[in-house]
Order: sequence, then C-alpha cells, then structure tokens
Amino acid sequence: MCIVTRTVKDEAELIRFVRSPDGVAVPDLARKLPGRGVWVSLARGVLGEAVKKKLFARGFQAETTIPPDLPDIVSKLLRQQALSLLSLAKKAGEAVAGFMKVEEMLGRGRARLLFHGTDASPDGCRKLDKLAEPGDVEKIVLFETRELDLAFG
Repeated sequence: MCIVTRTVKDEAELIRFVRSPDGVAVPDLARKLPGRGVWVSLARGVLGEAVKKKLFARGFQAETTIPPDLPDIVSKLLRQQALSLLSLAKKAGEAVAGFMKVEEMLGRGRARLLFHGTDASPDGCRKLDKLAEPGDVEKIVLFETRELDLAFG
C-alpha cells in the first residue's frame, strides 16, 4: 500500500524504502534490503508529497531523515537500472542497436520496444517509426543517444 495515496497496488507500481541504521530513508529498488519497508507509488509527484508531508517517519514509526533531493536520487537510480537492463538484454541477444539491425528486427516483427535517443535525428526516427507496427511496438524516448551508446557498448 502506498503511504501517500493509501491505495493497494502491485509491487511493480511501487518503490520500497527502508530506514538505514542511522535513520535515513533509503530507496530499495531490488526489494532486498533488510528491515521494515514503506511503499510509495512510482510517481515523482507522489514521492515529493511523501517527503513534504513527512510520511516516512509515520510509516517507519521512528524519526527519519529524508534527503532533500530524494526524488532526484530515485529518478537517477531508476534510469541507471533501466539502462543496465537494456545492456543485459543486448548481451542476451534480445536487443540490438544500429539502424540496419533495428530495421531488420522491426521488419521481422520481433521488436516490442523501440528506443529513440532524445537527441536523435528526427529523420532517422521517422524512418524507423514507419516500420514499427502500430499497437505492437511501443516507442520510448527517454535516454540521450550517449546513454544508449554506453548501454549497448
């Protein structure tokens, strides 16, 4: 249950936080850290509201220190985790990079996600978007080309 909205959600829609021994709220993206956890909906605004209303202290039933930039920290950790998973998918042969390889995968109907860099050429994006089956391939524009290059090696 989210400590802000008080709604019961699937764990995939929530972020778990634990209280460190020195009393600081720590995001537990892997959901493996020991201790009592509190859950917050996976939305920056909801997390900001939890910080503003000091709901972590209530959830942990103890005085808890909240880093002032907690939403930024969580955002950065989630981005790093997503890029790591992309890198893992590439190593497993489930993800490709490069116009020709992506074009081939789209042509065979094997693609489910199509990542465009935020700073990618509009012409290149448009060409690949034409090959993506509407409804079958989700287009994601979230990372800079430099970040995607690092993830794909």
